[in-house]
Amino acid sequence: MLPTGIHFERYAAEARILKTRRAQIWAAALVVLLLVMPQFAGNYLLGVFTHMFITLMAVYGLFATVGMAGQINIAQSAFVGIGAFAAAKLSGYGLPVFVVVPLAAVITGLVSILFALPAARVKGFYLALTTLAAQVMFPIIILALPSSWLGGLVGMPVEPLRIAGIRLSSPTQLYYFALILVAILTVAAFNLPRSRFGRALMAVRDNDIVAEVMGIPVLKMKILAFFAGSLFAGVAGACTAYFLQFVTVDSFTLFDSVWYLGMLIVGGIHSPVGAILGVVFITAVQEGLHWGATAILHAGGAASGGMLFALTSVALGAAILIALIFEPRGLAHRWAVLRAAFQLWPFPRN
Repeated sequence: MLPTGIHFERYAAEARILKTRRAQIWAAALVVLLLVMPQFAGNYLLGVFTHMFITLMAVYGLFATVGMAGQINIAQSAFVGIGAFAAAKLSGYGLPVFVVVPLAAVITGLVSILFALPAARVKGFYLALTTLAAQVMFPIIILALPSSWLGGLVGMPVEPLRIAGIRLSSPTQLYYFALILVAILTVAAFNLPRSRFGRALMAVRDNDIVAEVMGIPVLKMKILAFFAGSLFAGVAGACTAYFLQFVTVDSFTLFDSVWYLGMLIVGGIHSPVGAILGVVFITAVQEGLHWGATAILHAGGAASGGMLFALTSVALGAAILIALIFEPRGLAHRWAVLRAAFQLWPFPRN
């Protein structure tokens, strides 16, 4: 919904993501804020934001696979891990980052096709089980391979991030690296639903029988949905590898896959705005709880550190439940309601 008086004379203007001057100003202000953040934020906060950017890349992938195509995927963490190991291996050959990141994404996408093939015959809960198999098989295969290939149980070191011969290793440099990548993927995620491919995915999601009657190759679209979502995961994995400087299978667990899916559900499954809101909300609640537990420990509380941080996980789960009870359609729907009320004020929304 647009404010009264806003109209367009050209289709290109109406098709823009940021349709009004006010929206463009707010978006520009957000970009400027993120660019200048290292000037006033400490290394810990920069690390939190860098991790949040990487998480958002992975959740964008779930938005493509689950939100747009309706294909359940609970192995996103495994696909992120494949991208991380691919980046670690490729960086060891001395390839530049501009080659490593796209290649890691493509490798992850190609591997995901193997687990997308069952989508031709099963859907829903049964398809979720096949993706669960990918998550279970990921560490088993890595550990079973010769340690000279992918490091085995020990893991693999990652060559430092270098651009134009300059080594980038400080929190500020890694923050800007992740910010550039997430900005590129954000543009891709917002434009995906507006593309012919995106509309085909949504048609398959809404009714695959009708989509097939309309001439859409349903199986091809389902496989491409996994491929597209895994491209995002591969970029997230490569960024994780450069961020951690070391990759092991323990960094990419089923627990992480569930959290990725939970973030998308809390934020709103059918919108890239939902992916952003879900990641920001869960990260903010998580960091707030950890900050509170740390403050209690420093104050000399009687509770042990292990118990306190276990309770933070329980509180985080309760926060997610409360968010879903009060807004089952996700935070993106609440954001849309608030935006409409602001644009129509002082007139009532209904």
